[in-house]
Amino acid sequence: MPFFKYPGRRFRRRREFYSLKTTTSGPLSTTTLEVEKLIRTQRDSCNRKGFELEMKSFLKLLSRYLDQKSRPPTLDWNNVQRLKDEQLAFYDTLPTPANTEPLTKLAVLKLNGGLGATMGMYGAKSALEVKDGLTLLDMTIQQILHTNSTHNIDVPLVIMTSFKTYDDTLHITKKYANQPIGITLFNQSRYPQVTENTYLPCPKSIFDDAWYPPGNGDLFTALDRSGVLDSLLSDGKEYIFISNSDNLGATIDQQILHHMIDSNSEFLIEVTNKTTKDDNGGATVNYEGAVRLIELDQVPPEHAEDFKSAKNFKSFNTNNMWINLKAIKRVINGGEMELDIIEKMVFAENGKRIQLETAAASAIKYFENPQVVNVPRKRFLPVKTCSDLLLIKSDVFEVDKGCLILNNSRTFQTIPTIKLSDHFRNIDHFRKRFKTVPSIIDLDLLTVTGDVYFGRSVTLRGTIIITASEGKRIDIPDGCILENTLLAGNLGMIEL
Repeated sequence: MPFFKYPGRRFRRRREFYSLKTTTSGPLSTTTLEVEKLIRTQRDSCNRKGFELEMKSFLKLLSRYLDQKSRPPTLDWNNVQRLKDEQLAFYDTLPTPANTEPLTKLAVLKLNGGLGATMGMYGAKSALEVKDGLTLLDMTIQQILHTNSTHNIDVPLVIMTSFKTYDDTLHITKKYANQPIGITLFNQSRYPQVTENTYLPCPKSIFDDAWYPPGNGDLFTALDRSGVLDSLLSDGKEYIFISNSDNLGATIDQQILHHMIDSNSEFLIEVTNKTTKDDNGGATVNYEGAVRLIELDQVPPEHAEDFKSAKNFKSFNTNNMWINLKAIKRVINGGEMELDIIEKMVFAENGKRIQLETAAASAIKYFENPQVVNVPRKRFLPVKTCSDLLLIKSDVFEVDKGCLILNNSRTFQTIPTIKLSDHFRNIDHFRKRFKTVPSIIDLDLLTVTGDVYFGRSVTLRGTIIITASEGKRIDIPDGCILENTLLAGNLGMIEL
């Protein structure tokens, strides 16, 4: 039977309450008092109880952050080693599974708390139309629908939203209410930004703007408190595949799932090889004998360039994770999960603000027999920028049942490199500068800098570099074909 689950109908927050006064003391006592005032601005009694739990978690994170500032954790670079053979597998060596039975125990979770702010969007990025009239979220749902219908199973889709993305997500998913897919939405926490020096919360009520979703590391707490974790376990689900909602390459893969099961791994993470533009992603390493994810800001400054070098660390974290659900429950009940803290500075009119976030992949150190699989680049196709969007929208890819497939007509089965300047950064500007998406099926490299506009039915082949001089404009006319071309200066339609 098709089913569609709405939050608040099936899942309820656990009725656990704590006094914030027992959570913190010392320098955070004033912050605690201000947080208690914020709680009182939530007048709905049901929502207020859950909000109080969120604020307790926030104060714990802030307390741990201040403790680390006074005693910074040290990473012994001498103990950072490459992964052992038994910790790392390569995708092309994984055997083809003999049966599909493990799929019946699988759930899929999409991390969908973020906005498309880097692309000038004001709503959920997953609501962005990317291909053939489909949004990012539509494509994910179609992928799972195909899996369910092909194997006659019921892999459910769980979506972690935030207070900023819930409405957009619900609007899209309601279209599939009568389809053979179970969809569950649950909100992650919301934390207040704090002032840089006093660490006092910036918002004065729940209706102010200075709130934020605290990163995807909040996944484990939110999954448990919402009741979704217990429900999945009671439905017989044992494994969950987690990925970012903007990664169109993150599809259900039976080879990886079987490898996780065969290796008795509780936590498997996918990495892929670096390219020239991948110098900031986290790396999985063997640290003191265990698999650990290391981010750039954890690395001693004198080793930062070594860390970013593809020669030393050839791969990076895709944020595609496969985790054992029973293990999640065990780790949460043990109360031992303290994820690495990410500090983000926000610049406001009245001074700097701090956002504290955590990343889910850093939890790998709490799970038994963690594994790493090096996967092809096709499993990492995120839409982070308008350069990514141009690639996905182009004829380089085709859509088959929600999956992106590299066009067979492309001579080389590699993905072209596209670099658009800040003139294309905003989604509205992107749409104005491309009358239609160019044909780039034979493109190797496209670099565009400055005030450039593309006409209809443009074709780009080989290496194309277009640079408009400052204060000048270049117009690529309708129907133009460019191959291995450098354009610079001020070229109008007639001149070209």
